[in-house]
Amino acid sequence: MNIPLPEFSLVLLIGASGSGKSTFAAKHFKTTAVLSSDWSRAAVSDDPNDQAATKDAFELLHFIAAKRLSAMKLTVVDATNVQPESRKLLIELARAHDALPVAIVFDLPEHVCQDRNRTRPDRDFGPHVVRQQSQQLRRSLRSLQREGLRYVWTLSSVEEVDAATITRQRLWTDKRDQQGPFDIIGDIHGCYDELAQLLERLGYQIQVVQNGERSIVVAPPTGRRAVFLGDLVDRGPNSPDVLRLVMGMVEAGSAICVPGNHEAKLLRKLRGKDVQLTHGLAQTVEQLDREAPEFRERVGKFIDALVSHFVLDDGKLVVAHGGMKAEYAGRASGRVREFALYGDTTGETDEFGLPVRLNWAADYRGRAMVVYGHTPVREPEWLNNTINVDTGCVFGGALTALRYPERELVSVTAAHTYYEPARPFLPQEEHAPRLTAQQRHDELLDLEDVLGKRIVTTRLANRVTIREENASAALEAMSRFAVDPRWLVYLPPTMSPSETSALPGLLEHPAEAFGYYRGRGVARVMCEEKHMGSRAVVVACRDADAAERRFGLRTESVGIVYTRTGRPFFNDAAMEASLLDRVRRATTTSGLWGELNTDWLLLDCELMPWSLKARELIQQQYAPVGAAARTALAEELATLETRPMPELAPVAEKRRAQLADIEAFSAVYRRYTWDVNGVSDLRLAPFHLLASHNRVHSSEPHSWHLEQLGRLAAADPEVITATPSMEVDLADPASEARAVDWWTTLTERGGEGMVVKPMEFVARWKNGLVQPALKVRGREYLRLIYGPDYTQPTHLERLRERGLGTKRSLAMREFALGLEGLERFVHDEPLRRVHECVFAVLAMESEPVDPRL
Repeated sequence: MNIPLPEFSLVLLIGASGSGKSTFAAKHFKTTAVLSSDWSRAAVSDDPNDQAATKDAFELLHFIAAKRLSAMKLTVVDATNVQPESRKLLIELARAHDALPVAIVFDLPEHVCQDRNRTRPDRDFGPHVVRQQSQQLRRSLRSLQREGLRYVWTLSSVEEVDAATITRQRLWTDKRDQQGPFDIIGDIHGCYDELAQLLERLGYQIQVVQNGERSIVVAPPTGRRAVFLGDLVDRGPNSPDVLRLVMGMVEAGSAICVPGNHEAKLLRKLRGKDVQLTHGLAQTVEQLDREAPEFRERVGKFIDALVSHFVLDDGKLVVAHGGMKAEYAGRASGRVREFALYGDTTGETDEFGLPVRLNWAADYRGRAMVVYGHTPVREPEWLNNTINVDTGCVFGGALTALRYPERELVSVTAAHTYYEPARPFLPQEEHAPRLTAQQRHDELLDLEDVLGKRIVTTRLANRVTIREENASAALEAMSRFAVDPRWLVYLPPTMSPSETSALPGLLEHPAEAFGYYRGRGVARVMCEEKHMGSRAVVVACRDADAAERRFGLRTESVGIVYTRTGRPFFNDAAMEASLLDRVRRATTTSGLWGELNTDWLLLDCELMPWSLKARELIQQQYAPVGAAARTALAEELATLETRPMPELAPVAEKRRAQLADIEAFSAVYRRYTWDVNGVSDLRLAPFHLLASHNRVHSSEPHSWHLEQLGRLAAADPEVITATPSMEVDLADPASEARAVDWWTTLTERGGEGMVVKPMEFVARWKNGLVQPALKVRGREYLRLIYGPDYTQPTHLERLRERGLGTKRSLAMREFALGLEGLERFVHDEPLRRVHECVFAVLAMESEPVDPRL
């Protein structure tokens, strides 16, 4: 016998002791899937035969089974299960988790079980036990399905048990292997003309064939399939042709369809049930009465075969008529089907006689996109990765399709108002609200979305783990110091230095950075001057309307400038507004608004002078160190020079070297300080054009970023600084030598150094990412990092032992998290999903890493 077992089900093995249940389970199921009563007794009492532990054992078994069913794992209960009361608890458990309860019955002759138990020393109970179990089993055989077991397979001999095979069958809702692309169409309600227009706009070709029976043939665009969300019928002028078209596409394999509540009611009518002809059903019945009986029979069979909802594209997409909670998706039960048809309702009706609905989408936290209809809306809006595409065509609205995975909406306007809605849904005012449903929902954030240990899944680095203590530190910083969270859609990653150089007098040198990338298959790199300023993220909107439309802020602000830890960069709002105005005007002059088809930009920049943010650091740390050392060393050296004693000459020479180091140390930070009296004293050096409307520009090479940002600098050279750069061919030693000469020139004239990046924004090697950037800092600049006298041979040798592994791991993870958060933002995912990544970047800054790296 072959047993076609549902992939997700609770399997009860039913049979007397010695009937072979455990051997069968070990042969056909994973060890982790089998929950044995004997194992449970042993787990709670150390004795698998301790009958006194049975109550506790089954409590444990039910607990583990519930956890597995919650995770949609096949669960097998290996116990005798011959008593109705023991089966009842398990069937209720399956129903509570919307799993199919099924049974495999081992109805073997009693003597076989008795003979087997005699050979087992742990089965020394008397023969009466097996006799009672066999009798209880046979009394139960006829009632198993009435008890609620969906499928029952009975094995009646040893030969049948040995020969039995099991094949796993996907649930009808499981179409994860179908990955699209799809065109998902909302409620049609008999509006055939609008459906035909919409399909043609989507690229489908429609042909009406009249050869005896009328049929409608639809040829889809190559590779695409239509998905119909139900409510094909009622209220509209031509439900039969809508059914012809949809049934033909489903039969041809070019579409899939889920039922709506109107199909469910029509089916009851076609099956002769007594139903009220309300909500447009009368029109459909009248239209179908003009059709042949064979057509009506075909319609009935089609509707009866429809499955409540589907999980598609490896679990990334769920389609259902009325919606689908995350915990219901892919499961099979009456409760799940009701939710798929009607959504979440209170059981009450409103003043229009319509069900009072709960906004289940506001609490949705699933990773799958849910596309649904059922309740007409003025226009589709994303909310927590769900979207309602029923735009009320039959009520004079529009018929809408969502193109997946493109997330594009395509609509055709209704030719007429075919049916007056009980509740108005079209806009009554000329000016619709500016904020989307998602933005209104995101005005209140939940601590549970960012607290505790978290595992963040990213496209670039798979899973990134955030420790609980680090998340708490990030929350403290965000809640007390950060900008408005609706602006905070990106935090930049840290950057690792190159490997330590072995060259005399140097800690860092471009050769090590070039060697790192060359060894990881990178052919070309971009070297960019490293500006000595403060990291700044600039969000610039074309106007206040764009800021409200995209970021949900009802203010006059046209953007924000914040630090790499999410804090406001400026205390002076007028200074920030002036800088943003310069960026906006430069974007207009350069033509980037139009070329990128955007009304906002997100830039990763350095903002100078360094003293603008580091003045307090300079005044309280660097300057006092320099002043005190100069004073002390100068006085000591003057005293030594007045005493020309040979034994003091080495001491005097050492003090001269230390004094020179202190002068060099002070000269470094002085180069990066100047007074700022207005915006014209600022220098903004953008180096990444990270994102714009619906796009993260990580697919563009660094040369593209610098070219676009160079246009901004050309439009406003007074404030916006182009980042000098040089492309290097890592197969050409002369190209590398020119880059080393350039670095030497930069650092000798007081520059910080340069950053070396693979030409591709995201570079991979073998199974992982390549470092997105390596900084190579100059000899003099590093005095600020390691101290004035770090170049002394003894200090330099000690510093060469610095370890970079932790820093590089941190840089890679933060890079992946930053881009992941931006991608979620431009794809209109909920702000909590964006902040999951933003909080993670900030949390990782709490990890113990040498701050000098």
